[in-house]
Amino acid sequence: MSTTSALPPNSASKRHTTLDSTSSTTDNSTVGSPNDSPTASASSTSLSSLGSVEDFNQQVDQKLIDTYGNEFQLPDYTIKDIRDAIPKHCFERSAVTGLYYVARDVALLASTFYAFNTYCTPEYVPSSVLRAGLWAGYTFVQGLFGTGLWVLAHECGHQSFSPSKALNDTVGWFCHSALMVPYFSWKISHGKHHKATGNLERDMVFTPRTREQHATRMGWLAHEMHELMEDTPIFTAGHLIGQQLGGWPLYLILNVTGHNNHEKQPEGKGIGRKNGDGSVNHFNPKSPLYEKRDEWLILLSDLGLLITGSLLFFIGRTYGWANLLIWYALPYLWVNHWLVAITFLQHTDPSLPHYTGATWNFARGAAATIDREFGFIGRQLFHGIIETHVLHHYVSTIPFYHADEASEAIKPVMGQHYRANVEGGSLGFLKSLWQNARWCHWVEPNEGAQGDNANVMFYRNRNGFGVAPAKLSVPGEGKNVPARRARMVSVEDDSE
Repeated sequence: MSTTSALPPNSASKRHTTLDSTSSTTDNSTVGSPNDSPTASASSTSLSSLGSVEDFNQQVDQKLIDTYGNEFQLPDYTIKDIRDAIPKHCFERSAVTGLYYVARDVALLASTFYAFNTYCTPEYVPSSVLRAGLWAGYTFVQGLFGTGLWVLAHECGHQSFSPSKALNDTVGWFCHSALMVPYFSWKISHGKHHKATGNLERDMVFTPRTREQHATRMGWLAHEMHELMEDTPIFTAGHLIGQQLGGWPLYLILNVTGHNNHEKQPEGKGIGRKNGDGSVNHFNPKSPLYEKRDEWLILLSDLGLLITGSLLFFIGRTYGWANLLIWYALPYLWVNHWLVAITFLQHTDPSLPHYTGATWNFARGAAATIDREFGFIGRQLFHGIIETHVLHHYVSTIPFYHADEASEAIKPVMGQHYRANVEGGSLGFLKSLWQNARWCHWVEPNEGAQGDNANVMFYRNRNGFGVAPAKLSVPGEGKNVPARRARMVSVEDDSE
């Protein structure tokens, strides 16, 4: 399978930065549709950056430059071009095929459970150390199979599982509920994510911080402490561990990483509601994530969780809480880990842009995703969700077993706009978690960007990797302000 690599050129590897700065805001604006054709854009700036950009003077002539230092160009094709390139049989969905894969994944989960509880016992494995290691392996393997089942429920949510909506939603509700996922609640918010991918004002999942948000999210003193640690590997490791363990439940409970423009909810349900205070979540029918017509579906999702929670409580009381921990809770954490890792790496890369509402449209947003490679696990156990995500954002109703062929079909249409990073295979996928955590701290426009270009944002970081953050003047003090003073003025001005 041919791919286009989204990797850093030698000229844009590590760069050291020197000066912090101030900021920009994103104005809400018009919204594109799936039929829109893309056109160009770039960006303006925000708070708290460091650095010199002498090596990237090409930004002055208004070229768009990604984090690697490569020139960025917006797509020049239409959604119709994409759909017309895909063979018609790729759109065909089979209930029999979908149900086969569900039965296969459930059988893998059940047979593994049976094998370990029958044979990984003191009778067959006398060594307690070896037994503990085998059970640790059990939690990992069950996490892989559980993630595969989660992906099939994801297919149901997109109606790519079968031609029957009733079958799709029934299978999806059972599978996701078993994994403690609110199926309809997730389905609705995830559908909105697909309609606004890459839109900083409307995307429902991985909305990166802007520079001012990154600088002021914890206040000045905490921000200073944060800065001292951020370019250390230990900070990155701590951030990744927190993200992988807590990212999924925090998204469901507090809508972290989702947009925070709930005041614009058309029915008024978002007035006074903000991410992080518990009022925006995937369990409350009154949450601004949903319209009134969908409230009964949120309750149905909650019912699924209540049933599963009751069964887990019964198992814990009957067979012991330690057994429940090994049988379900730890594999559940592995599923959480893979979900966050997959989603994070689908939408986060130094080569990817983000847009304000003024410049976003569907074609641009769908192209702001990237394919990766995870070998046997990705293609066989995770049903190709990692390897064919770009296609999935253009046509989400294509079932996963046709996605490779459809992906190959759209690559000639996308040309240079198709992005993939498959270097290193499965190991490269895991390494990308670390690389992106170090390279992708916030998004901002290219330095000096004006007009429409000021509304296209690229990742920048404090670690000196790639293109340096834009160097901005602090009001009343000029450009050459000491870094610490620039940060103080920036944060104080923003807080006012």
